[in-house]
Amino acid sequence: MLLFVFCWPQSLAAQNTGNALWLNIDGAIGPATQDYLQRGFNKAVEMNSRVIILQMDTPGGLDASMREIIRAIIASPVPVVSFVSPSGARAASAGTYILYASHIAAMSPATNLGAATPVQIGGLPGSSDKNVLDTGQEESENTGTETKDPMTSKLVNDAVAYIRGLAQMRGRNADWAELAVREAASLTAEDALEMDVIDLIATSIPDLLTQIDGRTVNVLGNEVTLSTAQITIEHFEPDWRTQLLAIITDPNIAYILMLIGIYALIYEFSNPGAIFPGVVGAVCLVLALFAFQVLPINYAGLALLLVGMAFMLAEVFVPSFGALGIGGMIAFVIGSVMLLDTGVPGYGVSIPLIVTFALLSAGFFLLVVGMAIKARLRPIVSGMEQIVHSTGTAMDDFEREGWVRVHGEQWKAQSSVPLKRGDKIRVIAMDGLILTVEPHKADKPDKTDIAALPDSHSDNHTRRD
Repeated sequence: MLLFVFCWPQSLAAQNTGNALWLNIDGAIGPATQDYLQRGFNKAVEMNSRVIILQMDTPGGLDASMREIIRAIIASPVPVVSFVSPSGARAASAGTYILYASHIAAMSPATNLGAATPVQIGGLPGSSDKNVLDTGQEESENTGTETKDPMTSKLVNDAVAYIRGLAQMRGRNADWAELAVREAASLTAEDALEMDVIDLIATSIPDLLTQIDGRTVNVLGNEVTLSTAQITIEHFEPDWRTQLLAIITDPNIAYILMLIGIYALIYEFSNPGAIFPGVVGAVCLVLALFAFQVLPINYAGLALLLVGMAFMLAEVFVPSFGALGIGGMIAFVIGSVMLLDTGVPGYGVSIPLIVTFALLSAGFFLLVVGMAIKARLRPIVSGMEQIVHSTGTAMDDFEREGWVRVHGEQWKAQSSVPLKRGDKIRVIAMDGLILTVEPHKADKPDKTDIAALPDSHSDNHTRRD
């Protein structure tokens, strides 16, 4: 009996203790956010966490990343509580979908959600769509009317069905969710609570845990009652891997890596043997390709960018009075603008960066590549090409074969004209190590032998032809 009395309080304390894993979305949702949250969910399972708190402040993000996050939420054995916080934060676009998918949706005062209209990038020519979930700020007053083209209609209808399915699964307002997609509607926290879009309003994470204590949620088909009254909060912060992925997949960084990779490889091919530019170029290009694999790039924009670079390169070989160079810069700028125009803050290439690289590209092709190509086209200064047409001095008297000095070196030579020691000669051919020479005529200026015999050097000052 005494043993039961002593153990009973301990068992109650064990039931009231636990862990809440706190994850944070701050900024646009992309591949780095997706990787961070998926690893966070796995960690919550390993730690036997009672609840996952997903704090959000996001303008939206990429559709593919959002859907992977929602799949992870639905498949999580640990209840997920999405919390739009602190005051002034928002869960726009993709954030609204994630809020609807969570087991419990909460917001802080003075926050908002909505504007979940999808748009597409990289679509058919003439379409203004973008392959992201935009903030909805670009929608016109008539967004509630019929869509203008079949592609947009397909995207909107798919998004409506998706968010209505999430709303029905969690028992939230599906009609308003459809308005958020079709008309980019938005709500404040108070209005969202009144319209049954969210479950509660909390001022902080401890207040949130207090309010959800005792609530029952459906987790993988099972009813689970939350016990969060006395629970520790552990913050799972992004590690170096997430931070590196966030840097690489930033559109501006990916754009810079791509251009550096292309420039370095072009320099390596135009000046073989440099090695370092080739290594740097290959690494940067592989990193850029990895980023483009997970980012919604517009292939028409990429093609224009490459055509622009080709035109600027062609200006080096085929002078066109600037036509190719100017056309290349225009194509480069237009292609760069089209390349990653996602319409989501934080996921686009900045215009100043594009202009800067357009000017740098023109300078690179006109100066650096031009110098490398001119260096390759410069006459060879070694071997047979250096010897033929050079001048020298006969080292002895001979009629058919003898020895001559050319560029400070002794060569066996043959001549059809008798020569005397000290005569100036010109090399007209070379067969192996034997030179064919002829008497040098002063009226034909050519390469001079700076290492001629001393007496021949003296003759240059005393002889008068």
